Amino acid sequence: MLLFLLLHLFSLPFSGRCLNQEGLYLQQVKQGLSDPTQSLSSWKERDETPCNWFGITCDNTTRRVVSVDLSNSGLSGPFPAFLCRLPSLSSVNFAGNEINSSLIVDIDGCQNLQELILSDNFLVGNIPESLSSLQNLRVLDLAGNNFSGDIPSSFGQFRRLESLSVAGNLLNGTIPSSLGNISTLRDLLLAYNPYTPIQIPSEFGNLTSLEIFWLPYCNLVGLIPESLGRLTRLTNLDVSWNRLTGSIPGTLSGMKSIVQIELYHNNLSGEIPPSLGNLTTLRRFDASSNRLNGTIPNELCELPLGSLNLFQNRLEGAIPESIANSSNLYQLKLFNNKLSGRIPSQLGNNSELTSLDLASNQLYGEIPNHLCAKGSLEELVLIYNSFSGNIPESLGKCGSLGRVRLRNNRLSGTVPDMFWGLPHVYLFELSDNLLTGEVSKMISHASNLSLLLISRNQFNGSIPEEIGLLSTLVEFSASGNMLTGPIPESFVKLSQLSRLDLSHNELNGEAPVGIQDWKSLNELNLANNKLSGSISSEIGSLPVLNYLDLSENDFSGNIPLELQNLKLNLLNLSNNRLSGELPPLYANEIYRNSFVGNPGLCGDLAGLCPHIGESKNKLNMWILRSIILAGVVFIIAVVWFFIKYRSIKEVKQGIAISKWRSFHKISFGEFEIVDSLKEDNVIGSGGSGKVYKVVLSNGETVAVKKLCGGTKKDGASANSQKDEYEVEVETLGKIRHKNIVRLWCCCNTGVSKLLVYEYMPNGSLGDLLHSSKEGLLGWPKRYKIALDAAEGLSYLHHDCVPPLVHRDVKSNNILLDAEFSARIADFGVTKVVVGVGKGAESMSVIAGSCGYIAPEYAYTLKVNEKSDIYSFGVVMLELVTGRRPIDPEFGEKDLVKWVYTTLDQKGIDHVIDPNLDSSYKEFICRVLDIALCCTNSLPINRPSMRRVVKMLQEAGAEKKVKTGKKDGKLSPYYYEDESAGSNV
Repeated sequence: MLLFLLLHLFSLPFSGRCLNQEGLYLQQVKQGLSDPTQSLSSWKERDETPCNWFGITCDNTTRRVVSVDLSNSGLSGPFPAFLCRLPSLSSVNFAGNEINSSLIVDIDGCQNLQELILSDNFLVGNIPESLSSLQNLRVLDLAGNNFSGDIPSSFGQFRRLESLSVAGNLLNGTIPSSLGNISTLRDLLLAYNPYTPIQIPSEFGNLTSLEIFWLPYCNLVGLIPESLGRLTRLTNLDVSWNRLTGSIPGTLSGMKSIVQIELYHNNLSGEIPPSLGNLTTLRRFDASSNRLNGTIPNELCELPLGSLNLFQNRLEGAIPESIANSSNLYQLKLFNNKLSGRIPSQLGNNSELTSLDLASNQLYGEIPNHLCAKGSLEELVLIYNSFSGNIPESLGKCGSLGRVRLRNNRLSGTVPDMFWGLPHVYLFELSDNLLTGEVSKMISHASNLSLLLISRNQFNGSIPEEIGLLSTLVEFSASGNMLTGPIPESFVKLSQLSRLDLSHNELNGEAPVGIQDWKSLNELNLANNKLSGSISSEIGSLPVLNYLDLSENDFSGNIPLELQNLKLNLLNLSNNRLSGELPPLYANEIYRNSFVGNPGLCGDLAGLCPHIGESKNKLNMWILRSIILAGVVFIIAVVWFFIKYRSIKEVKQGIAISKWRSFHKISFGEFEIVDSLKEDNVIGSGGSGKVYKVVLSNGETVAVKKLCGGTKKDGASANSQKDEYEVEVETLGKIRHKNIVRLWCCCNTGVSKLLVYEYMPNGSLGDLLHSSKEGLLGWPKRYKIALDAAEGLSYLHHDCVPPLVHRDVKSNNILLDAEFSARIADFGVTKVVVGVGKGAESMSVIAGSCGYIAPEYAYTLKVNEKSDIYSFGVVMLELVTGRRPIDPEFGEKDLVKWVYTTLDQKGIDHVIDPNLDSSYKEFICRVLDIALCCTNSLPINRPSMRRVVKMLQEAGAEKKVKTGKKDGKLSPYYYEDESAGSNV
């Protein structure tokens, strides 16, 4: 070392000054790190001391280095052990860099170290046991790395440690009870690690100096120790998102300093202890998503609570009147319980209430007048109760309201004019009540309105023209009322409309002209009215319409041939006064019920046209038909002979076409398909066969999947399971939906099996999203793809009888047409289930793709619709992040775990695909929240696909996002969960 220093000294230009020993050590640190941003450019050898260098702090008297703070400096490389040669060093902070490899610290040289902060790096391996030898250490922060194994039991030997954080690592060992020996500890942050299932050590009750106890997502099981009641200085207790059982200990009332208790998403049961009402400092209590029962203790409601969240439990009884006395209460969520009685009459009068959600209880009485007394109420959700009386006039003055859901109650009277025109409301739901009066023209002031749902009330009068001014309206449902007059001409301006349901009213006149601008319309239901005139041919130009019901009206004239352009799941034109011939596409027995009750309508369907008496003309007609029939039989015989001859010839070539089945009207034959299966036409291949692009002689294009042999995707034998071909044919042969790929026909050649689909010009979402063509998918297209795919899966889960589970939802099985509309494809492992939400069926082998498989499926081989929902959540994460579900960059994590960890450690900006336009950030965040709901580790907490569709529709309309994040990062001090129940 002496020789090195001499050589180093003589190599410097002579200036009369030389760098001291500590500076030389720091130069060694610099040489061991990569510094692409030149953060260490001020570390010059010509200085006498390093005290003026970036990140270096020296003692004013001794001029020795006492602190090295290089946080967020873009540095990478191994942890620099040379730092421990600085004898007075007390603080090291390398947070937010890319320090990698395992952690090696010179224990002997760092005995004066008081702070070691290495959070948000890439350190791996085990946490060194030897760190406990640093007896002066007060702060140890190793959060946000890739450490694995145990938390060292030797950490119990710390005597001065005040803050310990290992959150957000890959620790898969145990949490040692010896941590309970660190009597000086104030902050214990162990969250977001996949520990071995373990109970909370009762020894933690000895940490009498503890203020922050943060253990969500720690795989905790068993009871909450009663000993935690001894933590009298604790301000934040968070053990959410675990598997804790048993009751909430009454001893927690001993936590005299507690401000926030987070117990949600566990399996807790029993009553809420009234003794918690003694916690006078408590402002937030969240025990949602457990199995608690009993009533809400009056003692708890008398506290100065800021937020009380007890949703999805089994609470009974009334909401205590005393809860309205809290001056700090801003959020009250008690949905999905069995509460009865009235809402406290003074609720909202004493605090700036922003959110009230009491959905799905047994509450009754009138809605209080004071809910928006402070002008802050943004969310009012009272659905599925028995509220009665009028909607208070005061709510019409609540300009802050954005989300109003009052459906399924017994509300009556007229709706206040100003309530119709709330300026910030985007969801306005009054369906299934007894409301009367007219829809006010004041609705034109609701400029942010996206969902207007007023079905099944007693509204009367005409629909105001002003609704046509609501440019953001996505859905208008007003069925089952007494509305009269024509459909306003202004409706044609609603370019974002996806659903219009005005059925079961008394509307008259003709349908408006100019509806070809409804490019997003998916459902048009005008049934059971008094509408007249002809059916507009413009309907045939609506690109995504798949539900059309004009039945029970007075429409007349011919059925427009343009309706054949639609891809309809439901068509109903029955019981009108239509006449003429049926369009050829619909002259099919399966559409009979779509046209009955139209006396003048003729077609080839027996019994559809009116009967004519016996006559000579009728006899001549029968003779003519007999001649035609004989000719047809002759032609069939000739064709049969030709096919038989061709078949024999094909057999000689190793091909025998048989079992040809079509599911739609097609204009091509099997030979044209087979002749086009050339290697030049291959557009994709997989484990079960190849996919060909076939351009037909009529100019149309189809995709042909050629399955070799009897492939079993789930590994089952031929005797126990149907093969992929049979499952695909049985599934797609029966279902019709705009977001399910259309199977034209199929055939079995003996050697191989062919499936002929509609051709998707833009290929699969996975191929497009993870290729150089990613730039084609801006956020609006990605959102549309997510919504399309969700509607397809919702159809499988909720509208098919019996319900179907896809079992292989992934981005490569979502195909895109020329307009980037999405179709669910590849039904080779689809399963029929007993019913959505009615349990799971056992599978013999796991089906699905790596990165998309729900955790419970991999462990239990149980499958139900929740498995699909998890997989779809992964697809949404792909759309948000632009990343694959499995990536070497994630290490042992998959995309789901990577997103959770990155959100916690680095914030939202490190999750969102940087290629996306930042102006959509709020919109993207809303979809990200939905994706995280879908990928919840507990199947019961995942929303249904029908709810996911609604959530996505609402996400497109919301103008404000509420999160529990601070500065883009998950906070151990406050986390607001909005992922369950009616809140979504």
